[in-house]
Parts: sequence; structure tokens; C-alpha cells
Amino acid sequence: MRPAHYRSWIILTVLVLALAYGVLRWWQGPLVQGYVVSETPLVQTVVGTGRVATESRTQIGSEITAVVLKTLVREGDTVAPGDTLVVLRADDIAAQLRQAEAALEELATNTRPQAEVALRRAATQLEQAQRETARRRDLAGRSVISTEALEQAEQMETLARNTFEAARLTVKAVAPGSVEEAVLREQVAALEAQLAKTVVRSEVAGTVLTRDVEPGDLVQPGRVLFTIALEGKTEIRVPFDERNLARLALQQNAMAVTDAYPDKPFPARVTFIAPSIDPDRGTVEVRLAVDPVPDFLRQDMTVSVNVETGRREQALAVPNDALNKVQNDQAQVLVVRDGKVQKQAVTLGMRGLAMTEILSGLSSGDTILADATAPLDDGSRVRFKEVKLN
Repeated sequence: MRPAHYRSWIILTVLVLALAYGVLRWWQGPLVQGYVVSETPLVQTVVGTGRVATESRTQIGSEITAVVLKTLVREGDTVAPGDTLVVLRADDIAAQLRQAEAALEELATNTRPQAEVALRRAATQLEQAQRETARRRDLAGRSVISTEALEQAEQMETLARNTFEAARLTVKAVAPGSVEEAVLREQVAALEAQLAKTVVRSEVAGTVLTRDVEPGDLVQPGRVLFTIALEGKTEIRVPFDERNLARLALQQNAMAVTDAYPDKPFPARVTFIAPSIDPDRGTVEVRLAVDPVPDFLRQDMTVSVNVETGRREQALAVPNDALNKVQNDQAQVLVVRDGKVQKQAVTLGMRGLAMTEILSGLSSGDTILADATAPLDDGSRVRFKEVKLN
């Protein structure tokens, strides 16, 4: 009997202790996790996503209407000024040029010499007519010939003089530097210029971004055949939310990473902040210079950037998940004091990706809940478990 009675007392004692422990835990409240507030280095950043772009690009087209004979570059090729991009069919222009050159050659080797010969012949005939007229005038004065014969001689002299004058004007018209030669030379020059336009060349140094033409295509003035990114500085253009405008400034440093190469971050620097806001998106365009430019960087790549807008060597800071009801520079945290939860208003300073500076409302060593939205009333008892920050 005695051993059974002893065992009953042991069981009863254990139950009482368990009940007492349960009551104590209930009185102490639920177990909550949180942080111990302390000073730590803090970097404030602004995050955005944009694209890689060169400072300028140019579009190249044809000045004439023609059929494409062949293309000589592709997307990604590097070109220099004068490099041929595309060749257009030029059969009709070449034929017209040969015809104009032949006309110019005909003028120099045939028309002009013939005109000079005709002028010399007309001059000889005029001299003969003048002598004949003088002879008949003398005879008519002595009444040897009739007046009619003299008039005939004078008419022949007039015809010869007219022929000579016409020949002289012809020689003048076809002489070197004459209007006719100038017209032919202008025609040749114009056709040579047209023929040169059948070879579309790059006027700039850069990289071919797009090629919108293939052999056999009919191209016309105004159509874009190539887009070339000019050689020069590479930049990242990012549309930041306008709420971040007050934090952004020229020459701020940033770290950038592309979606294609997330393991290869590279530095950048703010060089331009747009003077106006995009009213449709509520963003401000910011441009960041990249120097040196990584080999893998390509035009129009998607890039995420973290712009460093502030730094503290030591700041009283808390993790961002411990903040609730954040409005401008005001927020709320749940503080644990003497085992009880209290809502505490705090004033915010610099804000980083993971931590935010506390300017007032907390002191070093205070304990706060990690979950700022925990459904606990003021004065609720809790058991606090510290979470170490990495």
C-alpha cells in the first residue's frame, strides 16, 4: 500500500508543477522574436531598373530609290567612317553617266575641231567675197559691168559674213569653258554623285544595332536601313520614382548588375538628372556613366542599379521589417519593456535596403519585435527571443 501511495503523491506533484509551469508561461505571454537596437554602419540606397544606352545613335538610309544588290554588315559589327554598308543596283545611272561622258568626249574630240574648221573655211570664203565685191565695185565705177553684177557680189559677201559670224558663235559655244561644256560637265558630276549614292557608307564610327534591309529590297529616301550606336561614353538610363528625387544628386556612386550576368556587378556614377518629371509614369530619368565598360555590356541590356545616396559610419538603426505605419519620416515599432509590449512612435533618418536609421524614439539596447504587425495590444506580456542580425 505504501509504495502505491508514494507513487500517487509523485504523480500529483508532477501535475501540479506542470500546471504551475503552464500558468507561468501563460502569464508571461507568447514567445516572440525581435532585435536588440544597436549602432551599426548604414548605407542608404535608391534602387531602380533601366537600360544600357550610348550617348547618341544615328539612323542611316538611302538618298535614292533603288534595289539592294548586297549588304556588307550585320548587327553587332563595328564600323568606321567610310565603311560600305550596302550596295544598290546602279545600271540605269551608270548608263546615263556613260552617255554624258561620251557627249563630253564628242564635244572635245569632234564637235569643237569641226567648228574650228568651219570657222576657218567661213573666214576664207568671207575674204574671197570681200575681194570679189571690191573688184566688181571698181569695174562698175568704170561702167565695165552692170550694177546688177555688183549687187550680186555684195549679196554673196553678206552671206559669207553671216556664215562666218555663225561659225564664230559656234566655236565660242563649244570652246573650253563654254556654257555647253559646263552643262555637260555638270551633268556628268550630277550622275557621278547619283552613282556614288548607290554605295551607302557609314559617316560615323560605332556599332551596328539594327539592319532593316536585305538584298532584293526596294529602298526609298526616308526609310531607315541601319541604326548605329556612336562610339563614345556608355550610360545607363533609369526612370526612378519621383519620390526619390530629393535623395539623388550628381556624382553619386552606384553599383549596377545586368539580368544576363547577375554575378558580375560593375560601378557606375550619376551624371544627369532630368529637369522634368514624366507626368504619365511619375518618374524622373537619371543617367549613370559606366567607366570602364565591361566587355559583356550590350546596347539596351536591362540593368538594375543601387545608387548610394548616403552613408553613416555608425547609426542607430533597425531592420526594415520592424517598422510599421511608415509615413514620410514617421513610423511605429513594437518595443518590449519589462516583458510587456508597447507601441512606440519613431522618427526615421537614412533608409537602406535592409536597415533604417532611427533619429528619435529608441535608444541603444532597446528590444523591439521583428514583426511590427503582430496582433498584440499595449501591455501584453511576451517572452522575448533575440534574433541576431547578419
